Amino acid sequence: MVQEGLQTTRGIPPAAAMKVARLITNIERAILGKSEAIKQVVAALLARGHVLIEDVPGVGKTTLARALALSISCEFRRIQFTPDLLPSDLVGVSVYDQRAGEFVFHKGPIFSNIVLADEINRTTPRTQSALLEAMNDFQVSVDGRTYKLDEPFMVLATENPIEYAGTYPLPEAQLDRFLARIAIGYPDRDSEMRMLEEHRAGTPLEKMLEPVLDGGEVIRIQEAVREVKVDPALAGYILEIANKTRGSKALALGVSPRGCLMLYRAAQAMAFVEGRDFCLPDDIKRMAVPVLAHRVVEKGALSGGRRDARGIVQEIVDEVPVPL
Repeated sequence: MVQEGLQTTRGIPPAAAMKVARLITNIERAILGKSEAIKQVVAALLARGHVLIEDVPGVGKTTLARALALSISCEFRRIQFTPDLLPSDLVGVSVYDQRAGEFVFHKGPIFSNIVLADEINRTTPRTQSALLEAMNDFQVSVDGRTYKLDEPFMVLATENPIEYAGTYPLPEAQLDRFLARIAIGYPDRDSEMRMLEEHRAGTPLEKMLEPVLDGGEVIRIQEAVREVKVDPALAGYILEIANKTRGSKALALGVSPRGCLMLYRAAQAMAFVEGRDFCLPDDIKRMAVPVLAHRVVEKGALSGGRRDARGIVQEIVDEVPVPL
């Protein structure tokens, strides 16, 4: 049965819509009361994007990433980012094989389908930069050779925006590789009560969740998302929002053309999540802050400080007239 609010329409294959609905429902078993955050992460997956989950400790950042990975029958690796982590610890290293008389490349954990970069800002910029090529081009270059990553490929990174001791702020280039930056927030009272009650059972996440999609199905759905229709007026709506950020007196740096493209793709994916093969203005409005806020820089912001960007982008979205 298709989840309420995900009824199929027009060109969305019923089987694909049901699969996406089951994926969301499955993750909701682990993350209670956070349907919007879950849909945003699933939309990023369907748009072939990566997600930075930025929130205070203990609200379920890592659990959300693990729940998505466990809901997809794909290879999953978790990397705990620490100050002593080296680029080779991520991408791999070439080791000389005496019997073969040649160097043999040993792949690192980045060669997985779903990669959890836990506390990504606790490692050095040098190691952070090892992710750039993988996240942008779905490949890794080592010792003059290029290795393609298996698809689907998605990086889910977490970071704590409150504690800065011993951290390295993500540079602009690294932030730009994330399609969306989301926050989970505290649960409502009823959801937190259910959480406390279910805690008594002590069921591990691995036994609570089951895969509802495999890699091939994810790739086929990603291809279908590209066919979601975006009216030219809505494309102009995205450009108008971007232009407003570039001219805003509150911002030193507005949204780039890449940011416009990312919002376009994210809106397509959100429409698909909702069971439609066409975008609505609400799809753009829902994804504008998660997709654009980490791509702008507010005037007078200190390095790493972006707590006001969400509000500024939201104000701009509210001011831009919705096309009729």
